[in-house]
Amino acid sequence: MKHSTFSHQLKNLLLVLSGNALYALAVSMFILPAGLITGGTTGLALLAQYYLHIPVPVFVMFSNVIMFLLGALVMGRWFAFNTAISTFCYPLLLELFCSIPGIDQVTDDRLLATIFGGLMVGVAIGMVIGAGASSGGMDIPPIILNKFFGIPISASMYTIDFLILLGQMFFADKDQILYGVLLVLLYTLVLEKVVLMGHSKIQVKILSDKSEDIRKLVLTVLDRGCTLLHAKTGFAQEERDMLLTVVTNRELAKLNHLVLEIDPQAFIITSSVNEVHGRGFTMCKIYK
Repeated sequence: MKHSTFSHQLKNLLLVLSGNALYALAVSMFILPAGLITGGTTGLALLAQYYLHIPVPVFVMFSNVIMFLLGALVMGRWFAFNTAISTFCYPLLLELFCSIPGIDQVTDDRLLATIFGGLMVGVAIGMVIGAGASSGGMDIPPIILNKFFGIPISASMYTIDFLILLGQMFFADKDQILYGVLLVLLYTLVLEKVVLMGHSKIQVKILSDKSEDIRKLVLTVLDRGCTLLHAKTGFAQEERDMLLTVVTNRELAKLNHLVLEIDPQAFIITSSVNEVHGRGFTMCKIYK
């Protein structure tokens, strides 16, 4: 058990470090060289650079320390430990990457810089949040809002980032504003997909006269658990058992094929679920 916990923590630590490295690389390769405006701590740093002449890495470090203290106070020790890594690693990596000769000459096309910068930032933040931490800075308020009020992280990030974009519109040209909006939309969408990657599953409900045969099929052939729910048909008012199970995306086609082989008239409902906890998914199976 201790070995398993250590492996899990080590994996999360590597994800946090990799995510911060990718984030700093995206900013130094695409966002700063292309003169893009953006949200988050980097967006605030661009505001500070324009109005107060504070270097971006310096402001990022200062802002991250404040947000780290807030996150540590609200979210607990493990979150604080991982976020501390982001708080200090990201500014240092950003300073390091910005000092590499030629890193700001990858492309002169603003659209390409927006697309690749958005993709990289989205993947980077998604990796860090998926590890139960934060990339620091303005990622922390959305995580706190999600914990206490259930507000989706992506929705909070949209709101905060667009407010930061509004502040930059006073010194940005029209193209910068449009590219900035595209950048925020892109990395927020990618972030949401990355956070859910590997966790989303398919919930399947099956109503059939041959529910017992289908139950055995799910347990033996697919090696998945299932639950029988008492149901009554709406038209004929017939009492039946409805089978509920959760499968992966790859198992769905096989399940549909096997069920229809047993009962071609089976009524099958499928729906996506974002996350599943329990035996067979987040816990080991127990065979009896």
